[in-house]
Amino acid sequence: MRKRSNLTRLAVIFGLYILIIAVYIGRLLYLQVSGQDYYTMSTPVKEYSRYETIHAQRGEIFDRNGKPLVTNDYSYSILLDYATRPSSQAEINEMILEIEAIAARTKETSKLVTPRSSISVTVGMNGLTFEKSDGFENTARGKRYAKIVGGLGLSDNPTTDEEARALMYRYGILSREWNPREEKYEYYYNYTYTVAAHLFSIRLDMELSEFSAVQPYKLAEDVSLAVITGVEERFSRGFIIKADASRIYNYPGYASHILGRIGPIQSNVEYYTSQGYSLNATVGLEGVELAFENYLRGVDGTLKIIEDGYGNIVRTEIVKEPIAGKDVFLTIDIDMQIVAEKALAENIFKIREEGQASGKPLSGEDAAAGALVAQDPDTGEVLAICSYPTYNLATYGKDFNKLLNDEYSPLLNRALNGRYAPGSTFKVGVALAALTEGTITADTVIDTLGEYRYYESANFTPRCWIYLLTDGKAWHGEIKVVEAIQESCNYFFYEVGRLLTIEKMNEYAHHLGLGEKTGIELPEETGILAGPDYRNDNGLDKWSPGDTLQAAIGQSDNVFTPIQIGTYLSTILNSGKRYATHLLYAVREYGTGEIIHKSTPKVVDSFDISEENLEIVMEGMKGVMDNGSAASVFRGYDISVGGKTGTAQVFSNKSDNGIMTAFAPFEDPQIVVTCVIEQGSGGTDVGYAIRDVFDYYFRDWDPDADDDTNDTTDEN
Repeated sequence: MRKRSNLTRLAVIFGLYILIIAVYIGRLLYLQVSGQDYYTMSTPVKEYSRYETIHAQRGEIFDRNGKPLVTNDYSYSILLDYATRPSSQAEINEMILEIEAIAARTKETSKLVTPRSSISVTVGMNGLTFEKSDGFENTARGKRYAKIVGGLGLSDNPTTDEEARALMYRYGILSREWNPREEKYEYYYNYTYTVAAHLFSIRLDMELSEFSAVQPYKLAEDVSLAVITGVEERFSRGFIIKADASRIYNYPGYASHILGRIGPIQSNVEYYTSQGYSLNATVGLEGVELAFENYLRGVDGTLKIIEDGYGNIVRTEIVKEPIAGKDVFLTIDIDMQIVAEKALAENIFKIREEGQASGKPLSGEDAAAGALVAQDPDTGEVLAICSYPTYNLATYGKDFNKLLNDEYSPLLNRALNGRYAPGSTFKVGVALAALTEGTITADTVIDTLGEYRYYESANFTPRCWIYLLTDGKAWHGEIKVVEAIQESCNYFFYEVGRLLTIEKMNEYAHHLGLGEKTGIELPEETGILAGPDYRNDNGLDKWSPGDTLQAAIGQSDNVFTPIQIGTYLSTILNSGKRYATHLLYAVREYGTGEIIHKSTPKVVDSFDISEENLEIVMEGMKGVMDNGSAASVFRGYDISVGGKTGTAQVFSNKSDNGIMTAFAPFEDPQIVVTCVIEQGSGGTDVGYAIRDVFDYYFRDWDPDADDDTNDTTDEN
């Protein structure tokens, strides 16, 4: 019994001993695992700060009535962050694969960014083979690749396979063991061949893209919140969620030549950086986006992120608040713009189809391009700018090569940069200059004989269009200036031009805005005002008296843009007061809508046109619409209209250009519309597009109502 008692006592002591040891081990494990040891608790944890940019919202673009033209949309990208990336290569690979798996589970694999292919990888039964693309060595990425592989310690002249295997080992895609018998390393894939090939492409692209603390690597773009949530639940660090702003064109395919594009800084880097832009900033590249960059741009903010030594975010603070860009309101009416663009295209098709149906050569069957501009003559505001053919800003990148190689140059803004001989539209200015100078009066009669023989001794006898059309059997006879404008008699203006002189003719043309910038905020051609100065400045043939005759009917070297011709007519209607043509209507503060800038009419030139002389030329222009060349389009029209047509030969093997500039209502001009159709055959049929614009403008018109075009909530 005593022996059994001793055994029991020993068993109890042993059990207590085991229990004590277990408690100590448990406590030790607790302290080790939980980290709540006294050393750690007594040692201050270091904090580290890093900064991220808070991108400011870009201002949006609206029409004069507050309709949104270009707005912002935000999408989200997932980028690998160099500063907080996993410490091991294997963990980086697993992070990439896991993010891709999350995208696959939400059916968004199409949102994964395809790495740029520098070295193609072929998956075979026995592993992978690699091949460099042609010319790769001579590219910037190729030179960087050579520098990278040069530091891998390979033998001289390694094969592409040897370089790739060494890189895959560096990226943790391969493992290796030394084979003493063969005296070389043997490599083993850590993944299936397909996964290994995919990882290699990504990891190589990362390195060649200069993945660094200032250059994160984009894995996926335009992903849903489901993908973002999945990544954030799986990982606490190692990635960045970036909000990418893109422009939404609310009327795709319309006003493309006006609105323009945004993109990375492509030129003037020194200027932009001096203005506080970062090198990877997005700026306006063309159109309104570029012209009003100072208003539209926002000022980026800065976010400070404080992390502990383990990479955990302790807190964040906004060091600099972002400032949103301003909203820009344009003078254009988008509904009128749409009507005008459709009308221009339909007018071109109509002329072409009728020309083809006629069977006559050079009758408009080759019409394919043109421009139209609608302006407010009292303010210089542009209500619509159209150029055909056009394009869609929403698909610009995809369509670029096709657009660039199109024979009809859809990227050219013909309204501002197309240069056209004005033809007979120029005669109105010549008549006005001659009346103002006293060269002629309203009662001056010129006996027009069809063939002008003043310079017959020099073998120069230009002929009127009616004389040519009837093979010398008809001419206008004795006419005064009003009838000469209505009938567009060349003979009358040959004589007036000779008497007026080219110097006086051009003096008035300059005042009227021809050969001058209109002031519009977008890039525009100046045009050419024919005369001795232009010839001398450009080393061309000496100016002759015969050239003055041709200049007087809108030929010779005269070429102007459609918007210049519209500004020229507007200046006449304003009794010689020329306003700067402009697109900017107002600028408003983002969010509050507070107006911080409102455009006002700006006079850039002025000369006196007497009321009597203005009435004379206006009467002539009304005759053009009622009984002259445009009567087939405007006779009996509900609104009284004035204007002038023009026809200009450009190529002997192509139809003539057709031009018309018109205004309405005749008694109180409120809108000027100018249209040019290349190879339109003549100025008459160009008027259909202008009539459609007038139809829109005057659809709800009440001549007795007060006009308030400065209210952004009212339509014209």
